[in-house]
Amino acid sequence: MTRSGHASVRITTVVDNTTQGRMLLGENGLALWVEANGHHILFDTGQGAVLSGNAHKLHIDLEDTDTIVLSHGHYDHTGGLVTAIRAAGRPQLAAHPMAFKPKFATRYDGTGREVGILYFNEDAIRQKVSRLIYTEKPTEIADGIFVTGEIPRKTAYEDTGGHFFLDRECDHIDPLADDQALYIDTPQGSVVLLGCAHAGVVNTLQYIQELTNGKPILAVMGGMHIARANHERMTQTIADLRKMNLAHFYPAHCTGLAGAAILWSAFPGRVSPCMVGTVAEFCG
Repeated sequence: MTRSGHASVRITTVVDNTTQGRMLLGENGLALWVEANGHHILFDTGQGAVLSGNAHKLHIDLEDTDTIVLSHGHYDHTGGLVTAIRAAGRPQLAAHPMAFKPKFATRYDGTGREVGILYFNEDAIRQKVSRLIYTEKPTEIADGIFVTGEIPRKTAYEDTGGHFFLDRECDHIDPLADDQALYIDTPQGSVVLLGCAHAGVVNTLQYIQELTNGKPILAVMGGMHIARANHERMTQTIADLRKMNLAHFYPAHCTGLAGAAILWSAFPGRVSPCMVGTVAEFCG
């Protein structure tokens, strides 16, 4: 990569489990608003109950959305898709093809519950967007802004972070091949957005460094799905993150309180909140 990268990047948390600020609402989900050199990208859409209200209160006009990116096909990242598409008119939509397939998780009694895209199928989506971009491989969706596509699973200690299946009977494991991240090229390094990091946060960041010829990771923002990580996984995760020397962490959503606390302890001065209303700015 020879371009110098975006000189100015501004990312606002529109949906998260937690919130700060007057009249802002939280829900179990994630949506991040990206502004970079004239591009406006909505990364995930939350469950849909608070997206438009929070955007309005944060002075974000969803009509300006150029592209919607889905990190994966779970309801807490795609539930606001109808709202986002209607507001934007006919935006581009970038997603892995597996994001549109049926998805299930187990209840405590072992039965399956739907956790995929609800009320809106792939054909209906295709008719409502200007372009549906399938991102199985690394894809540049705007100048200097990329989606990873499928992320290789190389670490021995990372897993999807839960019990996920492709069928209601929960017989066929969902490897969540659709899990992907967004990264923005800046002069100081890559700014990475994670939906849930079901592929593993270390796998994801290492893959982005491969794709960028070893460029440093300036910041990582979003869900890291380490809420249920055991001691061994957390120890290995912290050790590998230390090798990358990241400057900024913004743990959100499925990172979990315990996971976020461990990051705060391991990387003093480098971890910031990422609740609704958070604005992160990176300049060249």
